[in-house]
Amino acid sequence: MLCVSKYPQDYMERCRSRVTLQLVTYRDLIAATGRHQTKDPRISTAVELFEPVFFNNMLLVLDTYFCHRSRTIEGKEGNALNEVRVLGNSIQENKSVLAAHKAIKLKPDTSVLKLKPGDPIALSEADFSHLSKAFFDEIERRFEDQITTNFLLAGLTYFISVPE
Repeated sequence: MLCVSKYPQDYMERCRSRVTLQLVTYRDLIAATGRHQTKDPRISTAVELFEPVFFNNMLLVLDTYFCHRSRTIEGKEGNALNEVRVLGNSIQENKSVLAAHKAIKLKPDTSVLKLKPGDPIALSEADFSHLSKAFFDEIERRFEDQITTNFLLAGLTYFISVPE
């Protein structure tokens, strides 16, 4: 399996732009439904049920953009990259209930969302906005590379230009 240790800045910017577009689209949808002004309980209920489903799925999308990131560079100290990885695994494999991770030291008091093992994962717009910002800041800090993407394969390092 290939392991990415550097991402080009333009790739990270494109991913951030896609996430921003989804957030703007969600906000437009909420504004169009008149979330706080509607008297139709069906609309209010539909919006309330849609929000955590949408943002839990957006977390999976965010993780997928960088799914081959090097775990060595990512670290295990409970940063935002770790939090997205653990949340994504828990959404997919533990019915959206936060499961402890054997290798990652995710501490509720220092994590972005402050969730503890056993807590349900039902992200709000605000939760996802904060977590995605922290995630992009951390991915850029640890993985930014202007020129090449460095893939590690079987202990050998190859430098491969990433096409646009």
